[in-house]
Amino acid sequence: MVTLTTRTVALRRVVVTGMGTVNPLGNDVATSWTALMKGVSGIDHLTRYDITDHPVKIGGQVKGFDPLTVMDRKNVRRWDPVVHFAVAAALQAVENAGLKIDPAKAFRTGTLIGSGMGGMTTIQSTVDAVARGGLRKVSPLFIPQVIPNTPAGVVSMLLGTKGPNVCISTACATGTHSIGEAYRTLQLGEADVMIAGGAEAPLVPMAMAGFGAMRATSRRADDPTRASRPFDANRDGFVGGEGAGIVVLESLEHALERGAPIHAEVLGYGKSADAFHITAPAEDGGGACLAMSSALADADLGVADVDYINAHGTSTIFNDAIETLAIRSVFGEHADRLAVSSTKSMTGHMLGAAGGFETIVAVLAIREGWIPPTTNYETPDPACDLDYVPNEARRADVRVALNNSFGFGGTNATLIVGAYEGDRYGEGHSL
Repeated sequence: MVTLTTRTVALRRVVVTGMGTVNPLGNDVATSWTALMKGVSGIDHLTRYDITDHPVKIGGQVKGFDPLTVMDRKNVRRWDPVVHFAVAAALQAVENAGLKIDPAKAFRTGTLIGSGMGGMTTIQSTVDAVARGGLRKVSPLFIPQVIPNTPAGVVSMLLGTKGPNVCISTACATGTHSIGEAYRTLQLGEADVMIAGGAEAPLVPMAMAGFGAMRATSRRADDPTRASRPFDANRDGFVGGEGAGIVVLESLEHALERGAPIHAEVLGYGKSADAFHITAPAEDGGGACLAMSSALADADLGVADVDYINAHGTSTIFNDAIETLAIRSVFGEHADRLAVSSTKSMTGHMLGAAGGFETIVAVLAIREGWIPPTTNYETPDPACDLDYVPNEARRADVRVALNNSFGFGGTNATLIVGAYEGDRYGEGHSL
């Protein structure tokens, strides 16, 4: 007879000590935050291919980024832009954290960096090359160049991390799932440090044509900066974006031991499935409700404890209305006191990178005491009746912020971050 035993684990507290990003608003955290506060748009006409007859003509492109500043010429040529973005954001985050990876302790530092689509630029260029010259044009490196876990692998190799090396690919929820699972890894003591987030580089003809064929993207090509308008009655689809958002997470004990800067604490994480449709959210918002409720329970918080929600807010007709319904269902009367904004109004939808960047935004809202706006909000929609912080940043004392990310496949992720308080759980609580 086999006797099963259970193991009780004292969950460790987890803090954010480093942040890095490359996105349509800027190639570092400070520049991006300044742009968000000013309501600047990073969306414009796409310039990397001929858009004359293309169904999608606008997007949020990364601008002024030189991958040679983060890796040598050989690696720039070898790897897809999704890797360039991930490496740049990861190096920034590590520098911001003041983290030195000791080779003797490298097995306690891991990477959990996801991508929803992988190396799309390489896929596009290979398809074009095969069309011209046949299958002999396929590179021996094609597979490692396009698989979604290459960004995590390259970051691990460049930094010398030997702990968990994992990729999550859950479409638009990738970045938030990645940070959430890294948080779990640290809670359970499987590592001391995790470099986590998402990267995406989807702005190529084939991918954008696919989104266009679904009629998921905005058709406002005449005025790109006004095209992404989450929660506005005249929204007509999302605007594609690219980039990376990556954080350094540490166990609180590890961060305190080395005197690391602590930007915020990760308080809770929830995830769920709609089990409804491959692209559309469940009509009752049930999956989103479960993700948010699970995160609140994990954080041991009540609905009134949350000050700000960085919404998934894609600017699609159904998504924005259903997210609003879900927020009302979970938060009840407190929903009318919540500040809710979608920074996708300025960056576009960075897909697998969105959750990473938007987690950084939530942390900055807490640290800086400002909530970024939802820009292009002009005409209220009766189905979207929350306080969306319209058009101008707002000064606010944000102690707890919630970040939502929902993806194709019916996958949902919610992460809650809060101001770091040394005695949040009282004396005797395990670190």
